[in-house]
Amino acid sequence: MPQHVPPPLLDAAARPGQGPASAPVPATPRRIVFLAHRDLGNPAAGGSELLVDQLALGLTEQGHDVTLLCGGQAARRPYRVVSAGSTLGHYVGARSAFARHIGACDLLVEVCNGMPYLAPLWHRGPTVCLVNHVHTDLWDMRFPAPVARAGRKLEHWALSRAYRDHLMIAVSPSTAGALRDLGVPDRRIRVVHNGVQEPSPQSERSQEPLFVALGRLVDYKRIDLLLQLWERVRPVTGGRLVIVGDGPERARLEQLAGPGVEFAGHVTEAEKHRLLCAAWMLLHPAAVEGWGLVVTEAAARSTPTLGFDVPGLRDSVEDGVTGILAPGASSFAAAWCALALDDERREAMGKAARERAADYRWTASVRRFAAVAAEAAAGSTAPTADGPDAPTIGASA
Repeated sequence: MPQHVPPPLLDAAARPGQGPASAPVPATPRRIVFLAHRDLGNPAAGGSELLVDQLALGLTEQGHDVTLLCGGQAARRPYRVVSAGSTLGHYVGARSAFARHIGACDLLVEVCNGMPYLAPLWHRGPTVCLVNHVHTDLWDMRFPAPVARAGRKLEHWALSRAYRDHLMIAVSPSTAGALRDLGVPDRRIRVVHNGVQEPSPQSERSQEPLFVALGRLVDYKRIDLLLQLWERVRPVTGGRLVIVGDGPERARLEQLAGPGVEFAGHVTEAEKHRLLCAAWMLLHPAAVEGWGLVVTEAAARSTPTLGFDVPGLRDSVEDGVTGILAPGASSFAAAWCALALDDERREAMGKAARERAADYRWTASVRRFAAVAAEAAAGSTAPTADGPDAPTIGASA
């Protein structure tokens, strides 16, 4: 299986997070293992996989020994990637795969995306749980009622009870709030936002109306609803609607699509950059998000977002400033038309979005994660200086 040996580790004096002798700061753990459902090379990879990849890359560049233990095939990355088994079977085999391929580490990071690994029940060393979003409503959307009830109870029990003595990392204040609703105390929650890379120079905005939706084509992203609303909007605005991404819903969605709709599938980073620069707005009809990474990617290209007023997007979109959050389908369609016809307002929102996106860079996300990792390894659950809901942890580096 593809693996990569990281560069030599930093010595103690050079470890990230090591403060001056008069005010020592716990060093970031040297051997860090992420346990996750997928790696970035998986065709179904999304924002969660990109977050883990960027954290792993940043820590590896700092000299840490990073391993990703995941389900499915293991793609080659600058850090070590190990397959723990099949896409579903690895949940059961994670413990034995850890024993075979890892043995020991200074910190285990369980990435909980609905189905938990229950790492605290079998891993004796420092462990933290990284949560993109709590899947409470998604269980009912994606599974039959008996399966949904069982999955929801298991997820909630894992987050509130199995991790009761460990730190939890949320990717947004919305996710932190969902954890609090499950009974997780503030003192155990830390927020580490997603980031973006510094984008290439801005390319040209489309002269004709161009609207872009970007993400995995799965049911809860609600691209089918977007296609329905497009039939209302298109007679008013004209132009094109480009759907970027792939997934199990694509064939059905292509059958639903009317005139002016294009399915781009997976695109290169260069093409994604071009589309986000050219777009008049990013459309994000998802029912729930942890943060909405594509929102920040679009914002970094001066492109505002139109989405629904749902958890996650409430954090990544400043309603009325960097985009619009609609309470329902009819208001979404109305805002879509209004913003498309108002060049001045759209440009002002794009400018504000770009200014806000400058506060979110991957370098800052890695720095904040390293601080939480050090805290977890030191065995402390006292609130950090900027607290569990700190809005400024993504400050540009």
